[in-house]
Amino acid sequence: MKQVAAGKSIVHNFIILQVVRSAGAGLDGPAGSRTLAHQFWLGYTEVAVTIITTLDLHWTGKPRCIATALLRSDDFTALVDPGPGSTLATLREQLAAHRSRVADLSAILLTHIHLDHAGATGELVRENPSLRVYVHRRGAPHMVDPAKLLSSAERLYRQDMQPLFGDFLPVPEANLQVLEGGETISVGARELKVLYTPGHASHHVTYYEPTERVAFVGDTAGICIEGNRFILPATPPPDISLELWYASLEAIGQLVPRRLFLTHFGFSDQAERHLTAYRGRLAQWGNLSAEIMARGNDETESVRNFARAVAAEAAEFLTPDELSLYVFNGALQLSWRGLERYHRKHADSQRGQIQAGS
Repeated sequence: MKQVAAGKSIVHNFIILQVVRSAGAGLDGPAGSRTLAHQFWLGYTEVAVTIITTLDLHWTGKPRCIATALLRSDDFTALVDPGPGSTLATLREQLAAHRSRVADLSAILLTHIHLDHAGATGELVRENPSLRVYVHRRGAPHMVDPAKLLSSAERLYRQDMQPLFGDFLPVPEANLQVLEGGETISVGARELKVLYTPGHASHHVTYYEPTERVAFVGDTAGICIEGNRFILPATPPPDISLELWYASLEAIGQLVPRRLFLTHFGFSDQAERHLTAYRGRLAQWGNLSAEIMARGNDETESVRNFARAVAAEAAEFLTPDELSLYVFNGALQLSWRGLERYHRKHADSQRGQIQAGS
């Protein structure tokens, strides 16, 4: 395999060996050779492919928490979910390690606008004003004016907001490429299909590269560190919907991806198994949270019971160090709040339907 420079990015050309039988096999080969019964020629074809590189942002100094995907194809270079503003220095170092710079980037592809996925975008656009930023229609206004998004996040994270996520700068509207789902984005010599995948967030999309059969799923397929057997849901408020989430997982599965790229963290190489297992895990969490709510305990006790149940199950699959990393990534208290809000909204909706029919 050799590596060649192509515009702003580095493209690998894989040499495909072709065995060609000579017309005079068994007779006279090249230069009259008769030492072999058959003569073969080795030729090669160069095929340009899209390079997908995992960049570990070492969020809060910990490895395997937040992954950014670096995509390079011909003269096109993009990042899928550049991470929070707090990891910008690490992102620049990671780009440099792969012979790239912020100035070389063509686009930012956001799966959704949560701070751990999209927070660095505004600063990257300020450094590279030509950057195109792809984002779902529901998230686009918050990229232009993040005040409401930041206010909501601050209520959840309080004093930890700045050390965890850093600054979230606005993105000029002119830089935004607004998505609905169903679009096709040109990425150098390849294309990405855009799929609207709500459930974790109402502004969530998935990007699918059909040649490599990789689906960049953001948080739609949960937290799973490099294909580990255990998958942890992330269900923070405010707009969790299990019904929409199940439909999104089904839609991703219909693409028949070979690999999933998760922001938390990296590739999962058993896509069908992963999606099936995760749907079951979500349903399990839905039932578990409903059962805990039915006990009528206060929030502190409910969160404690929820965390105990999740940790006990995870401990069957994970080492203590792995469990600690999953729990840190998963923010179980926020996941509880998201599920509690989902159940209350669902109950209110059902009551409303009953009253409307009476």
